[in-house]
Amino acid sequence: MLKIHFVALLLLVGWLPACVNSPKFETPRLTLLSAGMVSADVFAQQFRVRLKVENPNARDLPIKAIDYQLFLEGDSFAEGMSAAPFLVPANGEKEFDLMMQTNFVSSIGRLLSRLNGVSRSEVQYTLTGKVILDMPFSPALKFAESGAVDLGRR
Repeated sequence: MLKIHFVALLLLVGWLPACVNSPKFETPRLTLLSAGMVSADVFAQQFRVRLKVENPNARDLPIKAIDYQLFLEGDSFAEGMSAAPFLVPANGEKEFDLMMQTNFVSSIGRLLSRLNGVSRSEVQYTLTGKVILDMPFSPALKFAESGAVDLGRR
């Protein structure tokens, strides 16, 4: 029994410095640049959303995934997780496309009713979630960004 406690203590002592020495990152800024419908049927639509990630840190930001929820005009539109890891350079930015699938009844219908029949291409958005880093012992970086996006721009 004493051997097990000793081994556990050694593992803990070896693990603690890794936690203490893991780099601290400021949360990156995510901006929704454009959104456009790629395909649609009666049950679902697929959208291509262009995002920009700005890295305020003095070192590269290795992103494993982005877990997100997108709201348009204050209503939930889509949620999911990015598919491929990527690197955002130190004090730099990276743009990428994210494919989102929505359900017509729950997303597009509510968005159209919020627009009250007014024809406009720019809508207000809120993007929330967390950035999951591709680094051991690094906590996820939570974000919440808002702005306006032109749905007609590609």
